[in-house]
Amino acid sequence: MEMPAPDANKLLDFWMEWEKGDTTPGTVLKNLKNGGMKELLHELAGRELS
Repeated sequence: MEMPAPDANKLLDFWMEWEKGDTTPGTVLKNLKNGGMKELLHELAGRELS
């Protein structure tokens, strides 16, 4: 099963929840990981996923 492309807006929403204190650090890290943060960073950096 192919994962959908990361949604930068959704990832930002996860981050903002943490900044506002609505989410614990562990939860925000889980959300960022599951939301495709690694893939988005690789894409922005112009690197292949390993």
